[in-house]
Amino acid sequence: MNGHLLVLNAGSSSLKFGLFTAGPEPMALATGLVERIGGAAELHLKQAGGAVIADGPLGPRGASHQGALEAALEPLLKAHPGTAIRAVGHRIVHGGRNYAEPVELTDQALSYLQELVPFAPLHQPHNLAGVAAAQAAFPQARQIGCFDTAFHRHHPFVNDTFALPRRFYEKGVRRYGFHGLSYDYIAGHLKQMAPLLYQGRVVVAHLGNGASMCGLLSGRSVASTMGFSALDGLPMGTRSGQVDPGVLLYLMEQEQMTPAQISELLYLESGLKGMSGIGSDMRALLGSDNPHAAEAIEYFCFRARRELGGLAAALEGLDALVFTGGIGENAAEIRARICRGMQWLGIELDERANAASAPVISGELSRVRVLVVPTNEELVIARAAARLSR
Repeated sequence: MNGHLLVLNAGSSSLKFGLFTAGPEPMALATGLVERIGGAAELHLKQAGGAVIADGPLGPRGASHQGALEAALEPLLKAHPGTAIRAVGHRIVHGGRNYAEPVELTDQALSYLQELVPFAPLHQPHNLAGVAAAQAAFPQARQIGCFDTAFHRHHPFVNDTFALPRRFYEKGVRRYGFHGLSYDYIAGHLKQMAPLLYQGRVVVAHLGNGASMCGLLSGRSVASTMGFSALDGLPMGTRSGQVDPGVLLYLMEQEQMTPAQISELLYLESGLKGMSGIGSDMRALLGSDNPHAAEAIEYFCFRARRELGGLAAALEGLDALVFTGGIGENAAEIRARICRGMQWLGIELDERANAASAPVISGELSRVRVLVVPTNEELVIARAAARLSR
């Protein structure tokens, strides 16, 4: 049980990380973020209690994930002398059909995950780059992969498939769902803090720059708004959400757009950014008097209401709605707009509690409990790393 755990969450231009104890219930010692890797990279590192360890530009080492990790480790390990990393836990977006649980990242496992790059082209390569950086920095540590798709691998067939010829399903063209580490944390939180709700029918709204919703029945995922890719369902910061496939055919045939151009459009130029013409930050949109910003917000909330109704139908009822993620945890106005007009489903908000982002924001007469629960994906990864490295 000796040693420490390092948790890595590698994005396309960012690297979130945390240092944890390696006991049965890991405790965070420090957390950090390197942003704008490949550009003007900056490191933000603080102790678990909030004291700043390092904050500022990284310089040339911020050009790659490996350089960023090496640069981040210097002040981290200096602030925590005697640290011995026994395992590194990684967030990996796609685990495909093979992985419904965290696994040790052997050469065989990494080879399979590399094959999944076409399934998540804007996420998987960076996740695997984080693994390579950690292997170089800690060659003796065990590398543990935790997958965003794993939590959804037990969906019933109707929520796991598309109405395409069966051969595509057998090749892996199916609904995988994402944000599973966040949903795993929320399910565990409910099991501990609200066991009766945990056993019931719960919709979790993970709303942030990436956004999705998930229906839980007795803590297990039954249906998710995301499908084959992290593009489906809700509109997001820069991602489109659900689009009629006919639109894609039109873009190829009439606009002569290439697959690469369409990929960039759907992943990087759409969503709140594309609709508003301003940007992807919900805070900026809420503070704007631009009518296009208002329209983007209204579309975001409308789609969330529509998906909420659909997930309640999949669950055959609703006992609780949980908001999490950067927007879900902090934007009271967005929560209010999503719940507005949902009295038919049993949702009644307490306006004061919602304005204060209280843990429970539903009113006394609400048949559905509405909660705000901060997510903690890093703790889920740390728990898995601790368990698999014993």
